[in-house]
Amino acid sequence: MACSGEKTVYCKLNNKFLIGLLVVAGSSFAQSPDWTEPFPPFKVAGNLYYVGSKGLASYLVTTPQGNILINSSLEASVPLIRTSIEKLGFKFSNTKILLISHAHWDHDAGSAAVKKLTGAQYMVMDADVSVVESGGKDDFQYGKSPENLYPAAKVDRVLHDGDTVTLGGVTLIAHKTPGHTKGCTTWTMKVSDGGKTYDVVIVGSPNVNAGYKLVSNAQYPQIAQDFETTFRVLKSLPCDIFLGAHGDYYGMTAKFSRLQAGATNPFIDPDGYKKYVAEREQTFRDELKKQAGK
Repeated sequence: MACSGEKTVYCKLNNKFLIGLLVVAGSSFAQSPDWTEPFPPFKVAGNLYYVGSKGLASYLVTTPQGNILINSSLEASVPLIRTSIEKLGFKFSNTKILLISHAHWDHDAGSAAVKKLTGAQYMVMDADVSVVESGGKDDFQYGKSPENLYPAAKVDRVLHDGDTVTLGGVTLIAHKTPGHTKGCTTWTMKVSDGGKTYDVVIVGSPNVNAGYKLVSNAQYPQIAQDFETTFRVLKSLPCDIFLGAHGDYYGMTAKFSRLQAGATNPFIDPDGYKKYVAEREQTFRDELKKQAGK
C-alpha cells in the first residue's frame, strides 16, 4: 500500500510513466504485504543508499562521522533495516541521526527501537512532534484508531521549515510540506557521483488520503491551504534524483531492475519528478472541488 491508505501504481507505456491511484476507504489504514517484504539494499548515488522494504522506503546517508537514517518504518521493519545496512558494509550502531518523512506509523513506528538500539538523535518537524511523542494519538485523522498507534518516542531536536541537519560534512535541508500530516517533511540534499553533483529530493507525501476532509475540517482547519503550500514548495525544488517515502512514488522497483541491468542511473529522473508533482496536485485540486461542491 503506497501511503497511508493509498497505492500509486506505475506502468511503463511508450516510455512514459502513467500514474493511477487506488483509494481504500476508512478512517485507518491497513498494512500491505510489501511493507515487510525484504528488498535488496543498494546505492542510489554517492553516499545515499536505499535500505527499506519493497513497500516502505528508508534511506541511509553515510558520512565520516556516522550515518543518518531517514524513516524507521514499522516496528517490524527495524531488523530488516539493520540487516540492509549491514549487507552494505555499514554498522547499524553507527546511526547518529534519525529523521522521518512524516508522523504516520508506516514511517515512524520503529523510531523508539532505533533510538534504543543506536542512541541516534531523533529530529522531527515541529508540527509532527506531538504526534510522534504521543505514539500517534495526536494525529488529526488516525489518532483515535488503535491500529494506527505505535510506541511513542522522545524527539531530541525540533525542526522548523528550512532547518539544516549536518553531520560529517553532509547537509540535508528540511522542507515543511504539510497537508498529509501537519509536519510532513520533504528532504533535499546534494550527492556527488561519477564526478557530477546531483540535487536529491525525498518527497514526504503530497497525497490526500481516503477520508481526509479538505473542507470544514475542525481537526485541521488549514489543511487545504497547507496542501497548496506543499505544491508550491515541491514545484520550487531543483530535482535530479527523485525519491520518496514509498518506492511507488517514483517507480522504485522498476528503476532498480533497470539499474541492475546496467542502465544509466534511472533514479536521475527530473522529468518524472515534475510529472509526479503535477499529477498529485491535479488529484488534490479535483478532490478539493468535489468536497467544496463545485
